Amino acid sequence: MGNDSQQVSEQVILATGGYDHTIKLWQAHTGICQRTMQHTDCQVNALEITPDKQLIAAASYQRIRMYDLGSSNPSPVINYEGVTRNVTGFGFQEEGKWMYTGSEDCSARIWDLRSRNLQCQRIFQVSAPVNCVCLHPNQAELVVGDQSGVIHLWDLKTDRNEQLIPEAEASVQDIAIDPEGTYMAAVNNRGHCYVWSLTGGVGEEPTKLNPKHKLDAHKRYALKCKFSPDSTLLVTTSADMTLKIWRTSDFSLLRELRNESQRWVWDAAFSADSQYILSASSDGVARLWNVETGTVEREYSGHQKAITSLAFQDEVVRE
Repeated sequence: MGNDSQQVSEQVILATGGYDHTIKLWQAHTGICQRTMQHTDCQVNALEITPDKQLIAAASYQRIRMYDLGSSNPSPVINYEGVTRNVTGFGFQEEGKWMYTGSEDCSARIWDLRSRNLQCQRIFQVSAPVNCVCLHPNQAELVVGDQSGVIHLWDLKTDRNEQLIPEAEASVQDIAIDPEGTYMAAVNNRGHCYVWSLTGGVGEEPTKLNPKHKLDAHKRYALKCKFSPDSTLLVTTSADMTLKIWRTSDFSLLRELRNESQRWVWDAAFSADSQYILSASSDGVARLWNVETGTVEREYSGHQKAITSLAFQDEVVRE
């Protein structure tokens, strides 16, 4: 492998969590569950892998817990309890310097990860419970979606913010920006998906949003939207028991992924090569789908209740 500075980490991490108060780590290529961590006393709302791939973090009611991926310790190694109400979404600055969270306490927050006592550095207050938070690839703008239907653009450099309302009184369930920073998508509880093209966002210039498409994506609640790593695809998931894959070239429908037993599809993630999608659903099963054929290649069974979140990491990371 050469010297230490050129270590290449090729570990594939698939984690799932949900209503049964557990987090499971899977061998992605076999479907075997390698480890189960107890997430006692509350469901898992969101899962994220830290940028250094050392920890898996789980957001839930009034807390965020972090578990060590490199050990067999089933207990959290870091426990953040400075948040109130349900933490609905979170993520990490790309170098792991800070974490951002959204919560039903009507706030988004920035937390300094370099201090072990986890200081909340900044709070962005809105007037409705926050459902989702999304960091622009430029690492300088946080997009916040709330239950009243408002999308807030918070410029972390200047503290300025703008608001837009794609659809009045339709709860914004999830927001995604593609890795190249050219598109933003938002899905709501009426099954609609809105797409904007993005300009600016470089240096001091704030990002500007130009409305592009409104997709009648699903017949019921839409739950999640994610862009593929190569920015060519967008997946949306829904309470209508489907995932739908859209081409970003014209936002036409490429494929609908449906399985008769999967019920609500809560979460999804692309593989690094953009050729596979993982899904988490209410039937307690996670599935690996082939994008090209639309078939299920593998199932991950073991949860006793709905799987509401998953985290997947399969790209090579140079340390």
